[in-house]
Amino acid sequence: MPFTLRGGAARAAVHSFAPLALAAFAATVSAQEAADASATADSSAVTRSRTLHEVTVTGNPLGGRELIAPATQLSGDELTLKRQSTLGETLDGTPGVSSTYFGPNASRPVIRGLDGDRIRVLQNAGASIDASGLSFDHAVPIDPLVIERIEVLRGPGALLYGGSAVGGVVNTIDHRIHGEPLFDAAGGVSGRAEVRLGGAAQERGGAALLETGTDRFSLHVDAFKRNTSDTRVPTDLACSKPGSPALASRICNSQSSSDGLALGGTLLFDNGYLGLSTNSFSSRYGTVAEDDVSIDMRSRRTALEGQWRNLPGPIASIKLQAGHTDYQHTEFEGDEVGTVFRNRGNDLRIEAKQATWGRLDGVVGLQTENTRFSADGEEAFAPRSRTRQQALFAYEELGMDWGKLSFGGRMESVRVESFGNPDVARFATGGVKFNPRSFATGALVKLGGPWSLTGNLASSQRAPRDYELFANGPHVATAAYEVGNPNLREEKSTNLDAGLAWKSGANRAEVSAFVNRFRNYISLEATGNVRGADGGAPAPGEEALAEYIYRPVRARFRGLEASGNWRLLDRGPTLDFEWRGDVVRADNLDTGEPLPRIAPVRVGGTLVLGQGAWKARLGVDRAARQSRVPAGQLPTDGYTLVNASLTYSAKAGPTHMLWFARLDNLTDRLAYSATSVLTQTVPGKVPLPGRGLQVGLQVSF
Repeated sequence: MPFTLRGGAARAAVHSFAPLALAAFAATVSAQEAADASATADSSAVTRSRTLHEVTVTGNPLGGRELIAPATQLSGDELTLKRQSTLGETLDGTPGVSSTYFGPNASRPVIRGLDGDRIRVLQNAGASIDASGLSFDHAVPIDPLVIERIEVLRGPGALLYGGSAVGGVVNTIDHRIHGEPLFDAAGGVSGRAEVRLGGAAQERGGAALLETGTDRFSLHVDAFKRNTSDTRVPTDLACSKPGSPALASRICNSQSSSDGLALGGTLLFDNGYLGLSTNSFSSRYGTVAEDDVSIDMRSRRTALEGQWRNLPGPIASIKLQAGHTDYQHTEFEGDEVGTVFRNRGNDLRIEAKQATWGRLDGVVGLQTENTRFSADGEEAFAPRSRTRQQALFAYEELGMDWGKLSFGGRMESVRVESFGNPDVARFATGGVKFNPRSFATGALVKLGGPWSLTGNLASSQRAPRDYELFANGPHVATAAYEVGNPNLREEKSTNLDAGLAWKSGANRAEVSAFVNRFRNYISLEATGNVRGADGGAPAPGEEALAEYIYRPVRARFRGLEASGNWRLLDRGPTLDFEWRGDVVRADNLDTGEPLPRIAPVRVGGTLVLGQGAWKARLGVDRAARQSRVPAGQLPTDGYTLVNASLTYSAKAGPTHMLWFARLDNLTDRLAYSATSVLTQTVPGKVPLPGRGLQVGLQVSF
């Protein structure tokens, strides 16, 4: 059964486990190859459920292969090539998705112009409880090295996942708990190991995964370790960090070291399964906005998951997910502890799938989430708080001759309480209760042949977060003194999107348009006042911070997304042209000004040449100049990035090897992200990475 390692024991286990796992992996591969030389054709009995089931699960509780909601996924070799050190940078460039980019170590996905608490990050459809939505310099405690699949739901997912998904959902899938057998009754062993070196940050990273079991149980273990140096850029930057050069072509204080260990076990029955997993994650990284500040982040999560299928009566199956997370984030100023952020919580989700009634399928569910947050230290701009959420939801699909219809609703009860802080007197105390309601309907129409049309209409509500209600303090990441607003009510939005898709063999094209209108978008707005770090008037010689307050404004987001593939050559070698593009316009309708940190127009294309085991890619991505910014903010120049990669795939018996090389920013172009707050708060200090060559090997069996 799984067990938990805590603190230093977990870190020591990770350091010792990685080389042992790689050695065991190599020995197993050698033994397997020797066995293959003399074994019979029987050796093909091992079956991987993850390769058999490619159905997108996010926003798709009924498991249909034809999705109404706009969703994309990354897995396999594509994910291997796109992996970066953060979740946001891994997904950046996907149509409709950009990144908050707080340097190479902290970035969250931005979907259709929305970020922070409006984007829900999940682990295997369960809650990821952390503090990454609170501040841009707080990293997501999920490393892409151990993710096997990422699914992105573009557009509101509040119906199924709550108010924190009004902008979209990112679901990371690691298969630590398996819902179906990996092996037959005789049992087996499978695994994967990956090592990668180089890049602009001189990464030294590796991950290993081993699984064993029979048709009645499975055991899983995975571990990773990653170290990076200061990221190389195409310009010289000043640095005041002790021990670092005063001027270098590196982003000052951008180094990192992270590791993790996870264990999982699943019992499999004729009509269901029950699994338990636990994982630890730790990361120490520099905060690029301040030359001598670093962050030590740790997270431990335990998850329970089970499903009972083929039940008699009106309920066909019941699925349960529960989790407990203990998250801590400590900021160091040099060697001194500055501010400590903690977030501990429990989440529970129960879904009951209805038995099919004619052409009607559906699911009803219960979801709860309870968290306790605290911030203690000099930069504690939010109070200690507790948030309790409960929700009931229902989702139905009706099959039609011409396609299908979907409709559903969600009712929530959210209570946010501030307990102040015994060391800081400026925080208000008390509690506020909210009752968000969300409704959605959609349709998929088969137009005949390779064409299909989708449409979605959603009315979503989001309860304000604790910091939006009760913040009162200096926030370095935004270079502001932030003030909450306890009078805020539920944020209400109406979203409409429509998509047209075409597919014929290897050729495909997809285009979608959306408009999302907020009646009371909670925006951080400047008041024109200034404050000192203690909240009063700035003392002589003290840096003055502009005061910002959370206010409701009318806002509108609208945009287009398009992607596709065109097969140029199909005999002998194959040659494909992959194309993509998106545009978002976001406006504060009260002032008539653009909203901040919105991605510019982006277009890109990649030529993909395949010949046997070889595949080469050459891509160009263009981001236009972003001059649609609020008054007083800086525009961001446009840029063109050229990227290339080469892979070689080989197979020996059940062992598959993928050699890869990736060259990013081939022309070493100096570029800055329009969606990063750093472009405004420390202009010129944190560009995107320069030219970097990364090589790696992935072995699986």
